[in-house]
Amino acid sequence: MTTLSLPIVRRRLTQLSAHLVVAVVALVVIGGATRVMEAGLACPDWPLCYGTLLPGKQMNAQVFLEWFHRLDAFIVGMALLVQAIVSVVWRRLLPRWMPWLSLALVGMVALQGGLGALTVLQLLPSGIVTAHLVLALTLVALLSGLTQRLQQSVGVSAPLWWRGLSLLALVAVIGQSLLGARMATTWSAQRCLSGGGACQWVSLHRTTAMPVAGVVLVFVVVALLAGGWARRQWPLLAFVSALVLGQVALGITTFRLGLSQPYVTISHQLLAALLVAVLAALAARCPDQPPVHSPVVVDGTTLETCHG
Repeated sequence: MTTLSLPIVRRRLTQLSAHLVVAVVALVVIGGATRVMEAGLACPDWPLCYGTLLPGKQMNAQVFLEWFHRLDAFIVGMALLVQAIVSVVWRRLLPRWMPWLSLALVGMVALQGGLGALTVLQLLPSGIVTAHLVLALTLVALLSGLTQRLQQSVGVSAPLWWRGLSLLALVAVIGQSLLGARMATTWSAQRCLSGGGACQWVSLHRTTAMPVAGVVLVFVVVALLAGGWARRQWPLLAFVSALVLGQVALGITTFRLGLSQPYVTISHQLLAALLVAVLAALAARCPDQPPVHSPVVVDGTTLETCHG
């Protein structure tokens, strides 16, 4: 079933969910840029910035990053609230799980806002900053999977191996991102490169990088070899492969440059967020329901007699 054949309410929610995926990925990247540019405390108060909605005299690159990060988070929260209200009001036209998931997403973004406040009020504690990123990536995964499910009105379950490998790859990537966040928020990489101390997080992140990439690539290879519906997902599978290879290359480049190029680090986090979004979309996909062919019933009374 195509998207155009879905009820208009479901079609609009699909479009909103797709836009939210982009917005949350942007939120993750802006948050990463805020950390790399050491702008996490550029606005010393919360939820305002220097006591106003739009700081004027204090505005510079760092303040703008922190202020825009909060603005994007506010817009995402309002959009999720609208999605939840629409899902509850028109729940009869939607899957049973849609209102519950929408309300859960509102709760998660509220929790995310609370973690964002704690990162400022408690001066960027490593554990809270890491939890802030992991929750953001979880939102990316759920919204991406939600978008895929809303696009498919009727479908059959994907093969068990597809669901298992795709979810394993998704969890592995999120776990690797968690290690990277922990390494970054404790400044382990800088301390390790400069003085040789605090290298345990750096070593763990580098050690697990190749196995995680291997899990993702195994999923891609198995899907292509399986043929049929799985092989027809090759555009997204190829995109996943490119993201993994790019991520490995950026990770190596980041360390070789001694973390001196913030844009490389930000790109590294962008690819991680995109990888989570695409893997979640693949995990949520399912084959289209094959059409049911009704048997042709021939009414013998309407047929003329055939001689010879």
